[in-house]
Amino acid sequence: MTFRHQISRRSLLRGAACGSALLAAPPIVRAQAPITMKIGTATLNDAQHEWMKIFARLVDAQAKGRIKVEIYPSSQLGSIPRMVEGTQFGSIQAVVAPPEFLSGVDTRFEIIGAPGVFRDVAQATATIQDPAFNREFLSIGANKGLKGIGIFVNAPAIFNTRSRVEHLKDFAGQKLRVFASPIQTEQIRKLGATAVPMSLGEVLPALQQGTIDGLMSVLPVLTAMRFYDAAKYIIETDQAMVTVVSVVSKIWFDKLPGDLQTAVAEAGAVASVEVAPWAVNFARQQREAWTAAGGVLTKLPSAEEAEFMTMLRPIGAEVSARNPQAKALFDLLVKTAATKA
Repeated sequence: MTFRHQISRRSLLRGAACGSALLAAPPIVRAQAPITMKIGTATLNDAQHEWMKIFARLVDAQAKGRIKVEIYPSSQLGSIPRMVEGTQFGSIQAVVAPPEFLSGVDTRFEIIGAPGVFRDVAQATATIQDPAFNREFLSIGANKGLKGIGIFVNAPAIFNTRSRVEHLKDFAGQKLRVFASPIQTEQIRKLGATAVPMSLGEVLPALQQGTIDGLMSVLPVLTAMRFYDAAKYIIETDQAMVTVVSVVSKIWFDKLPGDLQTAVAEAGAVASVEVAPWAVNFARQQREAWTAAGGVLTKLPSAEEAEFMTMLRPIGAEVSARNPQAKALFDLLVKTAATKA
């Protein structure tokens, strides 16, 4: 055998050995990219924002990195109505907002904000976390592309105004921003004022320009967004609780593997319980921050406060009576609240 033939034979043997090694080697497993979950809310540095942070932490722990939660506060994904639409159609994966903003999807979403149902935050929290009511409420949007995964109390309702409101008569003629729901607009009508539905991002400029005279909202949100610079007066009426609901896109959720569906649903429920004491403490801090920034807090005289509640308490029953499903859920809400100390 010539020297050239020996080299060729050795090359063939080496090639065969390498080929055998490649065939015997286990296949390369490439890590699958995590599933993106975009969550939007209209507020910043408040309980809604905090809920998203808690939720992201819980999902990361349970899904072990297979879902990447991206948080978008301060209406970065659009106004609340646009975020709700985006969640329905799957262009974003979740929205966190007061349920009244979803009343256009289903009127039952607004019943939880009816005046006179809750005595205080503790009773409201116990009511909405009651298993039967919680399950019923979070199922509302299922046939409209929305899956509820959590609800919690933000804070009691208040009015923030450019001019001082100290008596019931002072509400007359005022233009007040509200959520776009009949239960809120009816409250304003009974006070002799004009209801102006408006997204949160539009409210501060409208106050600064005098387009509106004030708004019904919650103090922690307003302090975090420095509303005291445009309207320093708050009257603490506490006639209702402003809650926050978290809904995910059913289109997106239904495509998840079963274990990831469980991770998302359980994280939503746990985050809603975990954020509750944080929200209470934050509300207390923001009352102090409001006055420290020059804001003024006041309440109606006790006799007028009783008259105020007598005037507004029937609204939940009146509005929900227009729809049998809404009435059934409102009745369940009232019945459940009555069982909570």
